[in-house]
Amino acid sequence: MASAASAPSRAEVLSLFRSLLRTAAKFTDYNVREYAKRRTIDGFRENRGLSDPSSIASAFADGRNQLEVAMRQVVVYSLYAPKVKSVMEIGSG
Repeated sequence: MASAASAPSRAEVLSLFRSLLRTAAKFTDYNVREYAKRRTIDGFRENRGLSDPSSIASAFADGRNQLEVAMRQVVVYSLYAPKVKSVMEIGSG
C-alpha cells in the first residue's frame, strides 16, 4: 500500500477500482448496487486529472476508506435483503 507521502502506482489505483466495482456487485439490492457502481465510476472520473502526488495519495486513501465502508455495508444489506426482486431484475418472458 502507498504511504501518504507517495502517490500510488497505476496498478494500485486500478486494483482499487476493480475492488470497489466487485464489492458494489455484491449488494443484494438493485438500487444500492447500481448506485455504488455509478458512484465508483464517477469518483474515479472526477479524480482522473489529479497530478499532485499528495492529492493523488489523498484520493487513493479516501477510496480505500470507501472500500472498507462498502465491504461492511454489503454484510449489513445482506442481513436485511428484501424478499422481492426489483422490477429492473425481473427478466421478461
